[in-house]
Amino acid sequence: MQTIADRLINARQEIDNAIASANRNPHSVRLLAVSKTKPVSDIELAYEAGQRLFGENYIQEGVDKIQTLEHLSDIEWHMIGPIQSNKTKIVAEHFDWVQSIDRLKIARRLNDQRPEDMPPLNVCIQL
Repeated sequence: MQTIADRLINARQEIDNAIASANRNPHSVRLLAVSKTKPVSDIELAYEAGQRLFGENYIQEGVDKIQTLEHLSDIEWHMIGPIQSNKTKIVAEHFDWVQSIDRLKIARRLNDQRPEDMPPLNVCIQL
């Protein structure tokens, strides 16, 4: 059975090969590890192997992991699932990225609810 570190090495090699064949800038592609349903211990192993971007689909589970791993300050946390209006505040307060904004109402709420002492929330718009 492959370790998490082995799987990351293999994924990065595949990405590097694709980058080379597409003649892309290597810094224009980043690997987002989907950590939903995975235990914190797996995230720590991936972190030790150099992974820094993690995606969560379940908001409360993601927030729990963010709080548990707050000592790893260079992790970039991505919310990768749809967001209900009543959940925007918790997402705005904890995540670095939102990958799935599908309504203007959600974008406005995230913007309005982002704490002023945090950097702007990075977002991807779903069209």
